[in-house]
Amino acid sequence: MSTTTDAVGSAEASGATAPGATAPAAAAGTTAEAPARRDQGGQSDQRNQHGHRTQRSHTTRHILQGTLGMSILGASTAVSVHLTRYPVLGGQALRYTLAAAVFAVIVRRADLPRIRPTAREWLQLVLLSATGLVLFNVFVLAALRHTDAATLGSVVACSPLVLAVAGPLVARTGKRLRPGPVVGAAVLVVAGSAMVQGFGHGSPAGIVFAVLTLVCEALFSLLAVPLLPKFGELRVSAHVTAIAVPILLVTGLATDGTGMLRVPTLAETAALLYLALPLTVFAFLLWYRALSGLGPQRAGLLIGTVPVAACAASAALGVGTPGPAQLAGVAVVVAGIVFGLVKS
Repeated sequence: MSTTTDAVGSAEASGATAPGATAPAAAAGTTAEAPARRDQGGQSDQRNQHGHRTQRSHTTRHILQGTLGMSILGASTAVSVHLTRYPVLGGQALRYTLAAAVFAVIVRRADLPRIRPTAREWLQLVLLSATGLVLFNVFVLAALRHTDAATLGSVVACSPLVLAVAGPLVARTGKRLRPGPVVGAAVLVVAGSAMVQGFGHGSPAGIVFAVLTLVCEALFSLLAVPLLPKFGELRVSAHVTAIAVPILLVTGLATDGTGMLRVPTLAETAALLYLALPLTVFAFLLWYRALSGLGPQRAGLLIGTVPVAACAASAALGVGTPGPAQLAGVAVVVAGIVFGLVKS
């Protein structure tokens, strides 16, 4: 009996000692794991902070690219004054021929892998070139025959609102933006742009052509959105400029005959070079990078910098002096862009 009791007692004593012996070890292991978990948590926080900083850096870069691209476009209005006597289609054909040649050199030097567009993608590229590059210029000319530049500019200034509404239809991937702030900001940008441009007058035909110009301006961005992820801004720009050349040549020959081309004057040559190199080559790449990075809704707000840059360029070149209403419009445009980018 006592032997059994002693055995049981020894077993209990042994069992009691085992947990007691392992408890300090477990506690030590837990104590050792705690700093490791804290280190992992700190590293995770650092990675998250680094990711947020990188994302903000990319967003800022895209905003600057889009703003610069649209500013180059806005400044072109003061330059284009020197081309009013040059055949429009012939001048655009020269512009895009030079730009397409430059793009071809850049593509070759970049040594990009060859990507063959599908039949659907070729159709999208042709539509993009025909509307955003060719018909845009045709409708601008037709609108100016029936209305003034202020009315045309005020109508085309509605582009941010069009992209804010139509953007989600083509941007099927990426971050979903709240439509309210973007549309509200676009309304501010459009209102400010109209104040900068001024309100003119025109016939119903002039308004129709101005609206068609607006549609082509919006399609220049909307049709590019589904193409940019696969082809990138360089390939898309190179394709659409090359496609525009034969369209312009055929259309020009059909409407103006051999008179579509003539030797440009020195001022016309300088203007054509500006349109071909800074505006087409440089600004196209900047805009499509911004469009790809920001999406059509937020990038569309930056179109509001076009009338602002046009106003600044006119003042710098002595073509015009901005008045109080135009300066107030600039402030409204800036407020709309900042509000839309921050709230979206």
